[in-house]
Amino acid sequence: MAEKLETSKTTGAHAQLARLEGTWEGTASVWFDPSKVEDESPVKGTIKPLMDGKYMLHEYQGSFGGKPITGMALIGYNLDTQKYQCAWVDSFHTGTAIMFSEGQKAAKELSVTGSYAYVTPETEQHWGWRTTIEFNNNQELVLTAYNTSPDGEEAKATETVYKKVL
Repeated sequence: MAEKLETSKTTGAHAQLARLEGTWEGTASVWFDPSKVEDESPVKGTIKPLMDGKYMLHEYQGSFGGKPITGMALIGYNLDTQKYQCAWVDSFHTGTAIMFSEGQKAAKELSVTGSYAYVTPETEQHWGWRTTIEFNNNQELVLTAYNTSPDGEEAKATETVYKKVL
């Protein structure tokens, strides 16, 4: 396993994860209705390697409607299953839940899909949540999340556009 990890850190998925490292600032946008942006606000984040590059930890601070938001995501690549994985929590979107997401086997892109329950006294619905991480270049990072309704309709929910500051 150690040899596979070293190879991955040099030329594979872990090398791609290492590109995330840095201090980032940008703008976070939120949609509740796909036709209009509900909120747009500044966001700051740091992404750092953990356990000698096995995982990356993304911690961020922003706001929604003028109220502060904090969050974190642990991002990794499982060499056995050949899938990107992510565990995400924040003070706005996830309530008291931890969202676990996973990518497609052997996928090249950093994209993971998880799910969450929308629960009211009248109903319980299970929704999907797909997150993509894309580099526009080495200085810009775009994190986009999409809600997937119980009927399978997907709509953009959040987008963070980061510029690297350090």
